[in-house]
Amino acid sequence: MGVMTVNDRHVSLLENYNLEVLRTWKGRGALLCETDQGILILKEYGGHKDKCIFQDSVLRLIQSRGFINIETIVKNKEGELVTTDGDGTLYVLKTYFEGRECNVRDREECALAMETLAKLHKAAVADESLPFAGKTNSVNEEFEKHNKELRRVRKFLKEKSQKTDFEIYLMQCFEYFFRLAIQTAEEYNIYSSSIKEKLSSVICHGDYQYHNLLLAENSTLNIINFEKCMPDSPVRDIYLFMRKLLEKSDWSVSVGFDLLNAYEKVNRLEKEDYIQLYYRLAYPEKFWKIANFYYNSGKAWIPGKNLEKLVRVHEQEKEKIVFLTKFKEKYGILTE
Repeated sequence: MGVMTVNDRHVSLLENYNLEVLRTWKGRGALLCETDQGILILKEYGGHKDKCIFQDSVLRLIQSRGFINIETIVKNKEGELVTTDGDGTLYVLKTYFEGRECNVRDREECALAMETLAKLHKAAVADESLPFAGKTNSVNEEFEKHNKELRRVRKFLKEKSQKTDFEIYLMQCFEYFFRLAIQTAEEYNIYSSSIKEKLSSVICHGDYQYHNLLLAENSTLNIINFEKCMPDSPVRDIYLFMRKLLEKSDWSVSVGFDLLNAYEKVNRLEKEDYIQLYYRLAYPEKFWKIANFYYNSGKAWIPGKNLEKLVRVHEQEKEKIVFLTKFKEKYGILTE
């Protein structure tokens, strides 16, 4: 997605909308505009038009149920959600919220983020008014895809003769994390085949992380960027938000439990949800991300930050095991 510059071509796209533009300025990869309808944001849309229709339906459904702290897509004069420029690039115009990103170091703000997520999930129960959203990958399918990619990285590393410091370190810890990935996937596969899988009636945000949570002056959290929304277990959103915070806090048991308690105050989770969350957290996703990023990028130069991230993941493993053990005890999860 290219960075947009404030030029006539992009400003002229606003002529497709029924609004009066007072001024425009450049945002991060977007065009901000002050209009007679408030401040709006024009962004490139990387998905398909059908996905945008689903996204809009989800946003309207959630707002109709009283949860209003989310963005709205503005339709153009033709009644379309996306506007195409001369190059065929798609754009969407959305409402904009003033505010700063949720502070991951502030435990109260993070607890508020989990309470807000629970309220969102309660308002985002699907009904027959929503268009078909397409198929969502199951946890098993995600694990299998990641493991396939790890096999590819391992094969490449073994065949490479000259290795950088990053590649040497990656090789040293690869077998441990690879075995853990395989074991976690196998255990979850056994567990999931023993229960009747419920079709999810909740629409997840799909990318619930601090970048997409804006804290307003009245201490309200507004949620933006619903492009990845999909029907799935609420665990998808809970896991993503929790994993990032747990990594930043060296897998602090109190941080993890505080986050779950904040969510549970508003929306109760089932035993199956805790089991899925356990396996999602147990899977070495951060290791997979680093290894997969390395494999898919130009390997001639590997950023030093990648080695730092890898060392951190390796060093945090003891704390992570302690956290997972406490998690199993608290929620009565039996694993083989």
